[in-house]
Amino acid sequence: MSSPSVRHSDVDACPGALRLHAAADGPLARVRLPGGLLTGAQVATLATIARRWGDDHLEITSRANAQLRALVEAPAQALAEALRGCGLLPSETHELVRNIAAVPTAGGWEVRPLVRALDRAVCAEPGLAGLPGRFLFAVGPAPAAADLAAVETAEGAAILFAGRDEGLRVPVDAVVAALTAGAYSFLEVRAERSVPAWRLRELADGPAEVATRTATRLGVALNPSSAVTPPVATEPIGVVEQADGRFAAAALAPLGLLHQTQLAVLAEAGDLTVTPWRGVVVLDQSRDDAERWLRDLAGVGLEVAPGSRWSGVTACAGRPGCARALADVRHDADAATTFGEGLPVHWIGCARGCGSPAGEHVRVEATGDGYTVTGPQGSGTAPVSGVGALVTRARRA
Repeated sequence: MSSPSVRHSDVDACPGALRLHAAADGPLARVRLPGGLLTGAQVATLATIARRWGDDHLEITSRANAQLRALVEAPAQALAEALRGCGLLPSETHELVRNIAAVPTAGGWEVRPLVRALDRAVCAEPGLAGLPGRFLFAVGPAPAAADLAAVETAEGAAILFAGRDEGLRVPVDAVVAALTAGAYSFLEVRAERSVPAWRLRELADGPAEVATRTATRLGVALNPSSAVTPPVATEPIGVVEQADGRFAAAALAPLGLLHQTQLAVLAEAGDLTVTPWRGVVVLDQSRDDAERWLRDLAGVGLEVAPGSRWSGVTACAGRPGCARALADVRHDADAATTFGEGLPVHWIGCARGCGSPAGEHVRVEATGDGYTVTGPQGSGTAPVSGVGALVTRARRA
């Protein structure tokens, strides 16, 4: 089941491309990819950085960002120049706050123009550089607990505040203005209360207060009686039809890791996206070309068909990358995971639960001599050799 996030510090130390995290295996860089969007040329640059200075892999995070690990030999200036040169560091002042979740292949909207417009707008507002690194926008259906989200309605868009519909409606061409106004309203409320909140839900009555102030900034009225149910995005895999009638080839990267052979194939793509399910999607293809891409992706070990044992299975870094981890969770997840339907499952090396899914899921936490498995029906413990069966039962409960 889903566990609430636990605040371990009031210091927002989210890593970025310029502010690296001192992980156990060396410096870690997190590169923001608004909407998960990137190009094949940008994949090539990330692959070169990973090969030259890192551990040879690219990690996909639960927010569809990219992480480079073990950057022991990376000169900070050279790393920044490489990312800036390929367009992955458009703003040094705002690089930690370019957090936008989206699934370009989900829903009726063509979300990419909105994502790019929102990214430009956030970077153009000096005051929004003060957003916490964990603050999250979402455009369209996305499997993320966003602070501010725009979801499609028959008349335009509903703006949600920490997942709550407070009745703010705007036309599609006002979505970017509404989301930036909401971000400013959050910062305003946080400052007035002198609360070091990272997320909107951490402010008492925050969604209602921020919604009211956002509506005032926009000069519109709230209509709380028109509540909508946010759409739910599902994990894309295989050939997927886009909102514009073109097709995409979607694959799953087991445990979110992409090695050099896989990166070399993806570098041949034009536009693509990584997903919050730790997948990759090659966009804007004909159906025949999408089928060809699926064959190419399968050929380098990516999962391209429903029914993969890795569907819905994620994990934190674990040992040896994280000093807090009590186990090599990726190794153990690989050994224990078989095909299993039901809830998503997330393996973690300690109680912090890094990378946990936003919704209900099975939590598999290392204890040092096994794992505690927590699901909707409660929890149980098992040694490594028996944890697989326990996880399977919990997912189906």
